Amino acid sequence: MSEPKELLAAPLTLRCGAILPNRLAKAALSEQLGDRRNRPTPELAELYRTWSRGGAGTLITGNVMVDPTALGEPRNVAVPREPDPLEFKSWARSADGTETGLWVQLNHPGRQSPRFLSRQPVAPSAVPFGDRGIRSVFATPRALTGDEIEAIIERFGVAARTVVDAGFAGVQIHGAHGYLVSQFLSPLTNQRTDGWGGDARRRRRFLLEVVARVRAEVGDAVPIAVKLNSADFQRGGFSEEESLEVVRELGEAGIDLLEVSGGTYEKAAMMGSGRASTVSREAYFLDYAAKARQITDVALMVTGGFTSPGGMADALRSGALDVIGLGRPLVVDPALPGRLLRGDDARAERKAPKTGLSLADSLLEIQWHTQQMHRVAAGKPVDRRLGAVRTLVRAGVADPLNAFRRVRG
Repeated sequence: MSEPKELLAAPLTLRCGAILPNRLAKAALSEQLGDRRNRPTPELAELYRTWSRGGAGTLITGNVMVDPTALGEPRNVAVPREPDPLEFKSWARSADGTETGLWVQLNHPGRQSPRFLSRQPVAPSAVPFGDRGIRSVFATPRALTGDEIEAIIERFGVAARTVVDAGFAGVQIHGAHGYLVSQFLSPLTNQRTDGWGGDARRRRRFLLEVVARVRAEVGDAVPIAVKLNSADFQRGGFSEEESLEVVRELGEAGIDLLEVSGGTYEKAAMMGSGRASTVSREAYFLDYAAKARQITDVALMVTGGFTSPGGMADALRSGALDVIGLGRPLVVDPALPGRLLRGDDARAERKAPKTGLSLADSLLEIQWHTQQMHRVAAGKPVDRRLGAVRTLVRAGVADPLNAFRRVRG
């Protein structure tokens, strides 16, 4: 039986011919390191320079917004209306001198643009959040017109061409976690009856047209990935059955890598929920990946829950996936991939310090990891003190969503 380090170090050739040097990838994390004009900063390049020297074969950036007027957070990087690839070149070259491939995750928040950034965000349909607390953060969206939908599809293509021209090795389309693509897929948030909604086939049209437009802009040799929810875990929402049909069609559309995730702001499965049997095997979405493997030969990446080299190797041996996604563990330990590839006795740690504030734990952990990314970008070590917790307590931790809004803003 192959040793874990041998399985993790094996290269992977994607459909388009691109080769991933090993099976470890950094999953997207929201860095909040754009400048006030939402351009990449030297700090962002430094963060990825550090990660590229950590040994992961692939680094996927945090969400780069395709429309500068539609932001999920105030310091998102966004591709401007009149883009210049030179603005992204320093970031794209941060992995120079390594084998690591740097990919950009492209996104549009849809209705998940906070009130302090957008008084009236856009979405497939004018459906507000069901949770009152979340509605205090996000305004009821306006339904997109057909022409606006076509324009956003074009923006995905322009953004993809811009970052590839800048030197990035690939792109990922964010189709999960309740952002715009995910909103089109879900019958809860897409209540249209035109060509963009009304049944499962028309709900997935937006994603498939985005994929087609991106492929037309970047050519056949550049890898395209999609991040997709296995389900949104809400009654009447995007189901596993529908998701698997999307997987089948994405394979036919010619994508190169599919990252499996799940949940939305209202049901945040990506933050660590899952059945005990799945968690015990260290991968939150491994059962779904095994089903997806039966219907597609697209390379599959699963992110979430991996902690040990043995667990990662077992997942690869199962054949259910091809790439191990690591997110928050690489914030805590940027050099972790290299140790895993050398066969050192390494475990992935992702948790922020314990807070004792269970209601707000997920938001506190997100903010703590964001702070640590900023420290790594500044060349500083991870700080395990509870600075993020104190900030949120001052902001009013009894109302964690309001605290999240204040700290993010």
